[in-house]
Amino acid sequence: MAEIAAPSGGHVALHEPQFSGAEWEYVKECLDSGWVSSVGSFVDRFEGDLAAAFGVERAVVVVNGTAALHIALLLAGVRRGDEVLTPALTFVATANAIAHCGGIPHFVDSSWDTLGLDPQALSDWLDRIAEPHADGPRNRVTGRRLAAIVPMHTFGHPVDMPSLLEVATRWGLPVVEDAAESLGSLQNGRPLGGLGLLGATSFNGNKIITTGGGGAVLTNDDALANRAKHLTTTAKAPHRWAFSHDETAFNYRMPNINAALGCAQLEKLPAFIHAKRALARRYSEALASLSGLRFFAEPDGAESNYWLNAVILDDPDQRDDFLSTTNDAGIMTRPCWKLMCDLPMYRDCPQMELPVARAIESRLVNIPSSPKLGVANKG
Repeated sequence: MAEIAAPSGGHVALHEPQFSGAEWEYVKECLDSGWVSSVGSFVDRFEGDLAAAFGVERAVVVVNGTAALHIALLLAGVRRGDEVLTPALTFVATANAIAHCGGIPHFVDSSWDTLGLDPQALSDWLDRIAEPHADGPRNRVTGRRLAAIVPMHTFGHPVDMPSLLEVATRWGLPVVEDAAESLGSLQNGRPLGGLGLLGATSFNGNKIITTGGGGAVLTNDDALANRAKHLTTTAKAPHRWAFSHDETAFNYRMPNINAALGCAQLEKLPAFIHAKRALARRYSEALASLSGLRFFAEPDGAESNYWLNAVILDDPDQRDDFLSTTNDAGIMTRPCWKLMCDLPMYRDCPQMELPVARAIESRLVNIPSSPKLGVANKG
């Protein structure tokens, strides 16, 4: 690979948070008032603002995205020993949340069009291995119940949800969207995260907005939202002083101080998305004339947040050279995740053939994507 000059401004991160709004003011309000834990006005405000941003009736904020997905899967009815259909190409939290429910990930191939779960491949696979049952479809090979489908919107690019929902409806399977990377992304004008029965998102430090650590359960069902809040608040019955808990549950609620940060960040979301889409356009134009790689652009019908920009190399043997050269030059780049079925704890899980997921894994590289890189230099 040709030599790449070091950036004049020093190291370029893959994705770093940007604090340019009311973050200091809102966090100081928490500190001054003493309301820093899991009760406070910012928690309620953040939940309302998130519901509006995701186009859902309710959002329930929690400590991280894995916790959000864990609760969403429990609410969708995933039980110990169930199989949950999910892409092999995803961040490990998707598979971990299934395992936390006692479920077994069942890995599905991806699509070159979206980088996410391929609905047609899933449909063909279910026709081969699934059979109807009174309690929901079964995997005729393992005998286990198929409990849910969990698509993940890879790097903010929407999975083909209309096609996936058709497959899910045909088999009677609930869809739980892993929208950890897709806040602000649209498909056919609709926000991701609220298209299935439930959704889950993340506000980790590297996401498009951050609360330091945090996540949220998303749904249009009030009963499910109320149940999510109960389960994430140690199943404590409301009372002025008594400690009464009616089931084994989880201490997952987001603290007010984190929600304060989230409220300020969410106010900047339109500006962040504008900057990130501008950066994606600049990358697309700059890389168009280069041979040996292509910039990954949003699918048809999508308006992606371009959380992480990506290039696809023609030759997988060039990937590590690309990574080495760019990182040596102070430009942080990263490969795609290792396929979940290749991790030691998930090697024995059921899987379909994965030709596209393996090709993406071997050829995709993420490139710097911070919002500030998309802002025109006025100096």
